[in-house]
Amino acid sequence: MPQLNPSPWFMIFVYTWAIFLLLVVPILLSSATPNEPVMQSAPSSKTCPWAWPWH
Repeated sequence: MPQLNPSPWFMIFVYTWAIFLLLVVPILLSSATPNEPVMQSAPSSKTCPWAWPWH
């Protein structure tokens, strides 16, 4: 059963991940977002204290 011999498959696995990490990931990370995020001012909320009965 050749699938139990890890010798050829392990190197294919290592080469595949090396290609993925060295070529594909930098290409994907270099892409810019089409719309840059803009800081929006947070709406100021008016808070009023509650009169808690402490008895």
